[in-house]
Amino acid sequence: MSDTLEFLAMPNAPIDEADVLLLPIPLERTVSFKPGTAKAPKAILETTGQLEFYEEDAGWSPFKHIKLSVLPEFTDDRSLTDADFHVSLTEHVAALPTDNLFIGLGGEHSLTPSLVAARMQEPGTVLFLDAHGDMRTSYEGSRYSHACPVTRLLEQGHQIVIAGVRSVYESEVELVENEPRITLFLDWDLRGKGQWESFLQKVNSLKGPVYLSIDMDVFNPAVVPGVGTPQPGGFFWYQMIELLESLFSRKQIDLRGVDVVEIVPEPSRVSEMTAAKLLLKIISFWGSTQGFNLKPQNGSQTQVEYD
Repeated sequence: MSDTLEFLAMPNAPIDEADVLLLPIPLERTVSFKPGTAKAPKAILETTGQLEFYEEDAGWSPFKHIKLSVLPEFTDDRSLTDADFHVSLTEHVAALPTDNLFIGLGGEHSLTPSLVAARMQEPGTVLFLDAHGDMRTSYEGSRYSHACPVTRLLEQGHQIVIAGVRSVYESEVELVENEPRITLFLDWDLRGKGQWESFLQKVNSLKGPVYLSIDMDVFNPAVVPGVGTPQPGGFFWYQMIELLESLFSRKQIDLRGVDVVEIVPEPSRVSEMTAAKLLLKIISFWGSTQGFNLKPQNGSQTQVEYD
């Protein structure tokens, strides 16, 4: 059996021809509760084989028109320090073609600043969906912990819109109060219809370079039980769909990349399926916005024989 990872069992397009590049990053260095996120990229990609090619919300089969390539895993060299590993990750991603949708598939959330540094070198906006604040300066002795990515992103000069948070440290509250580049929507604040609409309006107002980071613990554990640090409360499926529709309806954004992180595979495989379906939605909505539905049908799906 081949060790090559694929999405929806489609052959991988040549990198320089791909409209979507998906990089598996099985990073697990700083987990602090449930282990196993290093196994997530492979488990999620294997689960995509249970998806349909047709994407029902946008009403098309995106891979008839879109070419996708799942890149070889960026494996963790444990001989490297945390700092050197993240430098190498940034350099690896920066060397990839840029005229595409880039998706990083983790792995722990500490990888996000390295991907953003590669794909969004000028100041932009990171839409950061997470159950936790992730604004620690360091955690358990590491500046590169999964508890610290927002701080690293601020150091890069970006605006941060954080949503879904329902676990936050006292110093993080103080940072939000004093840092004008952070806009925080606590999960409780999104419970009312007016507050949710206000959040969607904020998403829809984004412009310029934008990067989307989704920690799967932003979801309610009833939807996604398999995450590294679950919290009560959180998004349900159609809230996420509504958010993505709001983001991708905005023509003024320049989406530099996406990551989906922190899944821990579990026996029911519900979590992996939700992540797999989420990837399909992101690719479909992005492709529709970019006009791929009007392009010739020479995408990755056309290379597959199926019933």
